[in-house]
Amino acid sequence: MTKLNWGIVSAGRIAALFCQDLVFSANSNLYAVAARKQADADKFAEQYNVDKAYQGYQTLFDDPDVDIVYIATPHNFHFQQVHDALMAGKHVLCEKPMTVTVDECHILTTLAKSKGLLLMEAMWTYFLPAMQQAKIWLDDGRIGQLKHVKVDFGYPVPFVANGREYNPQLAGGCLLDMGIYPLAIADYFLKSDINNLYVQAHVCETGVEDDVIIICKSDDVMVSLATSFQCRLSNNAYLIGDKGYIVIPDAFRASECHMYQLDELVDSFTDNRQSMGYHFEADEACRLIQQDEIESRVVSHKHSVLFQSQLARVKAFI
Repeated sequence: MTKLNWGIVSAGRIAALFCQDLVFSANSNLYAVAARKQADADKFAEQYNVDKAYQGYQTLFDDPDVDIVYIATPHNFHFQQVHDALMAGKHVLCEKPMTVTVDECHILTTLAKSKGLLLMEAMWTYFLPAMQQAKIWLDDGRIGQLKHVKVDFGYPVPFVANGREYNPQLAGGCLLDMGIYPLAIADYFLKSDINNLYVQAHVCETGVEDDVIIICKSDDVMVSLATSFQCRLSNNAYLIGDKGYIVIPDAFRASECHMYQLDELVDSFTDNRQSMGYHFEADEACRLIQQDEIESRVVSHKHSVLFQSQLARVKAFI
C-alpha cells in the first residue's frame, strides 16, 4: 500500500510530538514541514528527518506531493489554515479544537464535503487502545448501568500575559486548550449530549479562564468535569456503574484501564505501546483516504460540531 506524504503545519511542541510518533504509522511518510520562519522549518526538518522545509504555510499547501496536512498551530489560526489547505486540495487532520466557534466548524466541514476531502479533528484520545477497551467493558455491561462519569485534565501553566495560553487574542484560556479533553472523553462514553449545566470558573487578569468546574447530566448519568491552568488535576477518567467502576489513569493519553467491583480489581488492560499514541489517529486518517472516505466514524464532523457547541455553552457561564 502506497504511503501518504504528510505536510506538517507548525514547528512547535505538539507538531514535534506528532512527528515522533509518525514513524509508528506504516502508511505514513513525513514529507514536509512549514513554519513562519525558514530557520525554524529547517531546524525541525533536520531534527525529524523531513524532506522539505518551507517558510510560509501556503507554500506547503501548494506542494503537489503533499497528500495530507497536519495542523498544530494555536486554535485561532486553525480556521483559515484548514480552509486554505482544503482549497489547495489537501486532506486535513487538525489539532483540537478544530475551530473556536460552531459556525466556523460548520463552514469547514461543509467545504471539505464539497471538495471530497478528508477533514478530521485530531482527537487522538479516541483512538487509544485503553480508551477503546474501557468502552468495550462499559458496552458489555461489566459495570452495570452507568451512573456517574468523572473526568478532569489540568496542568500548571505559568502566567504569561501575552503567551498563547493566557492571551484572549489567541483564543486563550484553559477551556479551549485543555477543557475539550474532559468534554470529549465524557461524550465518548455517554449516549446523549450533556444538559443542566452548572459551571464555576476562575478568570485571571487577562480575562480568560484558568480554572473551570462543570457539573451536568446526560439523561440519568451525573457528569463531573474539570480543567485547570492553576494546578495538576488527577487527569483520570472514572466510569461508575451500579455494579462496579472503571478508572482510566491519565485518560487524555491513556495507556491502561482498570475495572473494579466494589474494592476488588477484576480486570486490567495495558497496551504496552512504545509511542505516545498519536500514530493511531494518523493510521485512521491514512486508512480513510486510501479507502476514499472523507469522514471518520470515530471522530466525525458531528463530533466536532458537538465539541464546539459544548464549549460555547460552558463559555456562556464564564
